[in-house]
Amino acid sequence: MPWLEAFHIIFVVTWFAGLFYLPRLFVYAAENPAGPRFDLLAVMQRRLLAITHIGGALAVLLGLALLISEPWHLTSGGWMHVKLALVAGLVAYHLWCWKLVGVFARGDNQRTSRWYRLFNEVPALFLVLIVILVVVKPF
Repeated sequence: MPWLEAFHIIFVVTWFAGLFYLPRLFVYAAENPAGPRFDLLAVMQRRLLAITHIGGALAVLLGLALLISEPWHLTSGGWMHVKLALVAGLVAYHLWCWKLVGVFARGDNQRTSRWYRLFNEVPALFLVLIVILVVVKPF
């Protein structure tokens, strides 16, 4: 299982990289709502979203494979249940980012760059909580 775990971690890192940078592109697009810079940012958003989809899908699939191969994690305390709930929240955040890429592609953004700066902090909170749960296993 070490290979499975290693690739799970690699794709978690890939997923988070996308979720950290994609909202930053939203900040820049909100500050540049028209013109060639906006068009470039829209292309960057779409391409980064594709990579983020791949990283997220593989992280989730490999995580499920790990759970199937080591189901005792589900009975070793409540930490795994909380982690899975946080992962579900992270998937919801990812889907929200996907929706926002569409909002920018249509030129329909109504939010400020300040809002996107705050929105950009959400995956960091997920990361901190998930890592603490996995390493400390407080429950």
